[in-house]
Amino acid sequence: MNKNKLIAAYSDFMTHLHETMEDTLHSFAEALEISKEKTSQSSDLSKEDLDKISGYVKRDVEHAANGLTAKEDKNSLSEWFKFDVELIENFTLDAFLSVADKTRIELAKIEQLAETHTYHSGDITVPGTFICDACGKEIAFKTASEIPECPACHAKTFIRI
Repeated sequence: MNKNKLIAAYSDFMTHLHETMEDTLHSFAEALEISKEKTSQSSDLSKEDLDKISGYVKRDVEHAANGLTAKEDKNSLSEWFKFDVELIENFTLDAFLSVADKTRIELAKIEQLAETHTYHSGDITVPGTFICDACGKEIAFKTASEIPECPACHAKTFIRI
């Protein structure tokens, strides 16, 4: 596959992603799928190449979303890129930052939800199955119970499944 074709597709994908994310009805995951579909319609890339481009975009946006703070300025942005943002050419920086910021907010909501659904050894819980956060060992309760330390690794945090 021609690398220039993949680079052009990456830019097109980012443009579609920005447009899709402007519609607040879509999650980042939904916007990625919509953008993949739009990019496939405007290019002759194989499914494998589209998946590859989608993976690259997802990686970059999530990395930026995790690395950028809620209040950005050019200095902190330059620090994230590791060079002066004025040097960026032919790249829709505002569109990328918009997508990264919306993704950062979405990731923060997911993280907050995960925190509220984290269980700790010593907690009392209703019947259910829990997975150790550290090693993945499942423990199940058929009655209200106290959550013990993980029997496999002695970790103390669990997620209910």
